[in-house]
Amino acid sequence: MSVDVTSVGSAPSPSSSTQASTVYDRLREDLLSGRLEPSRKLQMRFLTELYQTGQTPLREALNRLTADGLVDCREQRGFYVADISRSELVELTKTRCWVESLALRESMAASTSEWEEQLLLAQHRLGRTPRSLNAEHFEDNPEWERLHRVYHRTLIGNCGSQSLIAFCGQLADQLYRYRRLSIRKAFPSRHVTDEHQSIMNAVLSGNADHAVDLLTTHYRQTADVILQDKQTFAEP
Repeated sequence: MSVDVTSVGSAPSPSSSTQASTVYDRLREDLLSGRLEPSRKLQMRFLTELYQTGQTPLREALNRLTADGLVDCREQRGFYVADISRSELVELTKTRCWVESLALRESMAASTSEWEEQLLLAQHRLGRTPRSLNAEHFEDNPEWERLHRVYHRTLIGNCGSQSLIAFCGQLADQLYRYRRLSIRKAFPSRHVTDEHQSIMNAVLSGNADHAVDLLTTHYRQTADVILQDKQTFAEP
Protein backbone atom coordinates (compact mmCIF):
# COMPACT_ATOMS: atom_id res chain seq x y z
CA MET A 1 0.00 0.00 0.00
CA SER A 2 1.41 3.38 -0.94
CA VAL A 3 1.55 6.28 1.53
CA ASP A 4 1.45 9.94 0.64
CA VAL A 5 4.61 11.05 2.44
CA THR A 6 3.73 14.71 1.95
CA SER A 7 0.91 14.32 4.46
CA VAL A 8 2.93 12.51 7.13
CA GLY A 9 3.70 14.72 10.09
CA SER A 10 2.23 17.82 8.47
CA ALA A 11 -0.12 20.02 10.46
CA PRO A 12 -3.10 21.69 8.87
CA SER A 13 -2.52 25.34 8.06
CA PRO A 14 -4.53 27.79 10.15
CA SER A 15 -7.75 28.99 8.59
CA SER A 16 -8.10 32.52 7.31
CA SER A 17 -10.47 33.37 10.17
CA THR A 18 -7.99 32.05 12.74
CA GLN A 19 -5.20 34.09 11.16
CA ALA A 20 -7.43 37.16 11.13
CA SER A 21 -8.22 36.72 14.83
CA THR A 22 -4.53 36.38 15.67
CA VAL A 23 -3.60 39.44 13.63
CA TYR A 24 -6.53 41.34 15.16
CA ASP A 25 -5.29 40.63 18.69
CA ARG A 26 -1.72 41.67 17.88
CA LEU A 27 -2.74 44.79 15.97
CA ARG A 28 -5.19 45.79 18.70
CA GLU A 29 -2.48 45.53 21.35
CA ASP A 30 -0.08 47.64 19.27
CA LEU A 31 -2.79 50.26 18.70
CA LEU A 32 -3.78 50.44 22.36
CA SER A 33 -0.19 50.57 23.61
CA GLY A 34 0.71 53.39 21.23
CA ARG A 35 3.34 51.39 19.36
CA LEU A 36 1.34 52.32 16.28
CA GLU A 37 0.90 56.03 16.85
CA PRO A 38 -2.27 58.05 16.06
CA SER A 39 -2.75 59.16 12.44
CA ARG A 40 -0.11 56.75 11.10
CA LYS A 41 -0.89 55.23 7.72
CA LEU A 42 -1.17 51.44 7.97
CA GLN A 43 0.54 50.33 4.79
CA MET A 44 -0.38 46.79 3.78
CA ARG A 45 3.16 45.79 2.81
CA PHE A 46 4.53 46.97 6.15
CA LEU A 47 1.79 45.16 8.08
CA THR A 48 2.07 41.88 6.20
CA GLU A 49 5.79 41.80 6.94
CA LEU A 50 5.37 42.92 10.56
CA TYR A 51 2.70 40.34 11.39
CA GLN A 52 3.82 37.66 8.94
CA THR A 53 0.41 37.22 7.38
CA GLY A 54 -1.41 37.60 4.09
CA GLN A 55 -3.54 40.50 2.96
CA THR A 56 -6.89 38.71 3.34
CA PRO A 57 -6.69 38.02 7.11
CA LEU A 58 -5.05 41.42 7.57
CA ARG A 59 -7.93 43.22 5.89
CA GLU A 60 -10.41 41.26 8.01
CA ALA A 61 -8.58 42.36 11.15
CA LEU A 62 -8.41 45.99 9.99
CA ASN A 63 -12.13 46.03 9.22
CA ARG A 64 -12.88 44.74 12.73
CA LEU A 65 -10.62 47.38 14.25
CA THR A 66 -12.37 50.03 12.16
CA ALA A 67 -15.67 48.92 13.68
CA ASP A 68 -14.02 49.16 17.12
CA GLY A 69 -13.07 52.79 16.46
CA LEU A 70 -9.33 52.14 16.64
CA VAL A 71 -8.66 52.37 12.88
CA ASP A 72 -9.95 54.76 10.22
CA CYS A 73 -10.70 53.55 6.69
CA ARG A 74 -10.38 56.49 4.32
CA GLU A 75 -11.90 56.08 0.87
CA GLN A 76 -9.23 55.34 -1.76
CA ARG A 77 -6.51 56.17 0.77
CA GLY A 78 -6.40 53.02 2.86
CA PHE A 79 -6.26 52.43 6.61
CA TYR A 80 -4.91 54.80 9.27
CA VAL A 81 -4.52 54.61 13.02
CA ALA A 82 -7.45 56.57 14.46
CA ASP A 83 -6.49 60.13 15.33
CA ILE A 84 -6.90 61.69 18.76
CA SER A 85 -8.40 65.03 19.74
CA ARG A 86 -9.50 66.93 22.79
CA SER A 87 -13.11 66.96 21.60
CA GLU A 88 -13.16 63.18 21.11
CA LEU A 89 -11.66 62.60 24.56
CA VAL A 90 -14.37 64.76 26.14
CA GLU A 91 -17.11 63.02 24.16
CA LEU A 92 -15.84 59.50 24.89
CA THR A 93 -15.53 60.27 28.60
CA LYS A 94 -19.03 61.74 28.73
CA THR A 95 -20.47 58.73 26.92
CA ARG A 96 -18.62 56.27 29.12
CA CYS A 97 -19.94 58.01 32.23
CA TRP A 98 -23.49 57.80 30.86
CA VAL A 99 -23.47 54.14 29.89
CA GLU A 100 -21.45 52.83 32.84
CA SER A 101 -23.68 54.73 35.26
CA LEU A 102 -26.61 52.79 33.84
CA ALA A 103 -24.69 49.51 33.86
CA LEU A 104 -23.52 49.99 37.46
CA ARG A 105 -27.03 50.83 38.68
CA GLU A 106 -28.41 47.73 36.96
CA SER A 107 -25.62 45.58 38.43
CA MET A 108 -26.37 46.87 41.93
CA ALA A 109 -30.13 46.41 41.48
CA ALA A 110 -29.49 42.74 40.61
CA SER A 111 -26.79 42.30 43.26
CA THR A 112 -25.96 38.77 44.39
CA SER A 113 -23.52 37.47 46.97
CA GLU A 114 -21.52 35.85 44.16
CA TRP A 115 -21.14 39.16 42.31
CA GLU A 116 -20.13 40.97 45.49
CA GLU A 117 -17.50 38.29 46.18
CA GLN A 118 -16.17 38.68 42.63
CA LEU A 119 -15.91 42.44 43.14
CA LEU A 120 -14.12 42.02 46.46
CA LEU A 121 -11.65 39.64 44.88
CA ALA A 122 -11.07 41.91 41.87
CA GLN A 123 -10.43 44.89 44.17
CA HIS A 124 -8.15 42.85 46.43
CA ARG A 125 -6.00 41.63 43.55
CA LEU A 126 -5.81 45.08 41.97
CA GLY A 127 -5.03 46.80 45.25
CA ARG A 128 -2.09 44.53 46.06
CA THR A 129 -0.53 44.87 42.59
CA PRO A 130 1.89 47.80 42.09
CA ARG A 131 0.96 50.29 39.39
CA SER A 132 4.61 50.70 38.43
CA LEU A 133 7.30 48.05 38.26
CA ASN A 134 9.79 50.64 39.55
CA ALA A 135 9.18 52.61 42.74
CA GLU A 136 11.44 55.52 41.70
CA HIS A 137 10.21 56.15 38.18
CA PHE A 138 7.18 54.97 36.26
CA GLU A 139 7.51 51.63 34.52
CA ASP A 140 4.23 50.21 33.29
CA ASN A 141 3.03 47.02 34.96
CA PRO A 142 1.03 44.95 32.44
CA GLU A 143 -0.47 42.84 35.22
CA TRP A 144 -1.91 45.94 36.87
CA GLU A 145 -3.50 46.94 33.57
CA ARG A 146 -5.05 43.48 33.20
CA LEU A 147 -6.44 43.52 36.74
CA HIS A 148 -7.64 47.10 36.31
CA ARG A 149 -9.73 46.01 33.34
CA VAL A 150 -11.08 43.04 35.34
CA TYR A 151 -12.09 45.34 38.21
CA HIS A 152 -14.01 47.79 36.04
CA ARG A 153 -15.64 45.00 34.04
CA THR A 154 -16.72 43.31 37.27
CA LEU A 155 -18.36 46.52 38.48
CA ILE A 156 -20.79 46.49 35.54
CA GLY A 157 -20.73 42.77 34.81
CA ASN A 158 -23.93 42.01 36.71
CA CYS A 159 -26.09 44.40 34.66
CA GLY A 160 -27.71 41.62 32.62
CA SER A 161 -26.85 43.02 29.18
CA GLN A 162 -23.94 41.61 27.21
CA SER A 163 -24.47 44.27 24.55
CA LEU A 164 -24.09 47.03 27.12
CA ILE A 165 -20.99 45.38 28.58
CA ALA A 166 -19.48 45.06 25.10
CA PHE A 167 -20.15 48.74 24.33
CA CYS A 168 -18.56 49.74 27.63
CA GLY A 169 -15.53 47.64 26.71
CA GLN A 170 -15.23 49.37 23.35
CA LEU A 171 -15.30 52.79 25.00
CA ALA A 172 -12.70 51.62 27.52
CA ASP A 173 -10.40 50.58 24.66
CA GLN A 174 -10.73 53.91 22.90
CA LEU A 175 -10.05 55.82 26.11
CA TYR A 176 -7.14 53.55 27.02
CA ARG A 177 -5.22 54.96 24.04
CA TYR A 178 -5.57 58.44 25.54
CA ARG A 179 -4.64 57.29 29.03
CA ARG A 180 -1.46 55.68 27.72
CA LEU A 181 -0.30 59.02 26.30
CA SER A 182 -0.28 60.77 29.69
CA ILE A 183 0.20 57.89 32.07
CA ARG A 184 3.63 58.99 33.30
CA LYS A 185 2.31 62.42 34.19
CA ALA A 186 -0.75 61.05 35.98
CA PHE A 187 1.11 58.39 37.97
CA PRO A 188 2.63 60.59 40.72
CA SER A 189 -0.52 62.66 41.30
CA ARG A 190 -3.30 60.06 41.39
CA HIS A 191 -4.28 57.80 44.26
CA VAL A 192 -6.24 55.36 42.13
CA THR A 193 -6.06 52.58 44.71
CA ASP A 194 -8.08 54.73 47.13
CA GLU A 195 -10.50 55.68 44.34
CA HIS A 196 -11.14 52.04 43.44
CA GLN A 197 -11.61 51.13 47.11
CA SER A 198 -14.11 53.96 47.64
CA ILE A 199 -16.15 52.95 44.60
CA MET A 200 -16.31 49.35 45.80
CA ASN A 201 -17.30 50.41 49.34
CA ALA A 202 -20.17 52.49 47.97
CA VAL A 203 -21.32 49.59 45.80
CA LEU A 204 -21.27 47.10 48.67
CA SER A 205 -23.12 49.56 50.91
CA GLY A 206 -25.92 49.67 48.33
CA ASN A 207 -25.69 53.42 47.77
CA ALA A 208 -26.10 53.57 43.99
CA ASP A 209 -26.08 57.39 43.71
CA HIS A 210 -22.81 57.65 45.63
CA ALA A 211 -21.23 54.76 43.72
CA VAL A 212 -22.14 56.35 40.38
CA ASP A 213 -20.81 59.74 41.51
CA LEU A 214 -17.49 58.18 42.53
CA LEU A 215 -17.18 56.19 39.30
CA THR A 216 -17.91 59.16 37.03
CA THR A 217 -15.56 61.39 39.04
CA HIS A 218 -12.89 58.71 38.65
CA TYR A 219 -13.24 58.80 34.85
CA ARG A 220 -13.46 62.59 34.64
CA GLN A 221 -10.32 63.04 36.71
CA THR A 222 -8.45 60.80 34.28
CA ALA A 223 -9.69 62.88 31.36
CA ASP A 224 -8.73 66.13 33.11
CA VAL A 225 -5.15 64.96 33.60
CA ILE A 226 -4.86 64.12 29.90
CA LEU A 227 -6.48 67.38 28.79
CA GLN A 228 -4.01 69.37 30.89
CA ASP A 229 -1.03 67.66 29.25
CA LYS A 230 0.02 70.07 26.51
CA GLN A 231 2.30 67.47 24.92
CA THR A 232 -0.56 65.07 24.18
CA PHE A 233 -2.35 67.19 21.56
CA ALA A 234 -0.99 69.13 18.64
CA GLU A 235 -3.60 71.85 18.87
CA PRO A 236 -3.26 74.58 21.54
